[in-house]
Amino acid sequence: MYGSNVFNKAAMKVRLPKPVYKSLVSTIETGARLDPTIADSVAAAMKDWAIQKGATHYAHVFYPMTGLTAEKHDSFLSPDSDGGAIAEFSGKTLVQGEPDASSFPSGGIRITAEARGYTAWDVTSPAYLLENRNGKTLCIPTAFISWNGEALDTKTPLLRSLQALNKHAQRVLKLFGHEKPAPVCSYAGAEQEYFLVDRHFYFARPDLLGTGRTLFGAPSPKGQEFEDHYFGAIPERVLSFMIDAERELFKLGIPAKTRHNEVAPGQFEIAPVFEHSNLATDHQ
Repeated sequence: MYGSNVFNKAAMKVRLPKPVYKSLVSTIETGARLDPTIADSVAAAMKDWAIQKGATHYAHVFYPMTGLTAEKHDSFLSPDSDGGAIAEFSGKTLVQGEPDASSFPSGGIRITAEARGYTAWDVTSPAYLLENRNGKTLCIPTAFISWNGEALDTKTPLLRSLQALNKHAQRVLKLFGHEKPAPVCSYAGAEQEYFLVDRHFYFARPDLLGTGRTLFGAPSPKGQEFEDHYFGAIPERVLSFMIDAERELFKLGIPAKTRHNEVAPGQFEIAPVFEHSNLATDHQ
């Protein structure tokens, strides 16, 4: 099950020509410049993989400064001259998209007439399938920039900071006598603490319904009153939820490792294995 909905290295190795696979892995692992000539081969393999798994659409997924995730879905199907349709997905479409950026926050860096936004394929974060009861969508992680290169998202500054970290760490390592140091990167594995609220209680709370968070209630305890809950046996209903959630996480290749009760009643935790910061951020 693990990674079954991810176009990862294992899927690439089976479906891509050997030179194309080596070139792509070199870009992913060492930061080598992406060879534009391989884009069509990668796009064709990615499309076939997604369609065989039931996907009908693809989407460039990006993270604008709204604090949310954005995506524009396009169908693989293109009409032909005989009243039918063929499935198409080109390398040009994979590498770059052009969603309208006029309604996204920009920090005032451009006027509406210059509101074009571009999504650029992030090779280092693998494409995956978003499952819905009615179908599946191929999701391609991308960076989102303005028409003249300003960052309009949260991924672009992260990628640029990772490049800067590697560049200057390499300089320092060479000063210490390392002739060809390996790429230097940061890792992350942020834990998530969350509350589970019974459905009936949720509908009785206008603050949770309207804002998604608690706006009123009893004051928080100041001591260790709930030490009997912390790390205690996980309730059966909660464990059922955790297993359902982890099943979906594992299909997306998200390394959820730890689960346990947290301190407050109804509070629990999930923690992944540390991984490359860019990938870890997308997984979060």
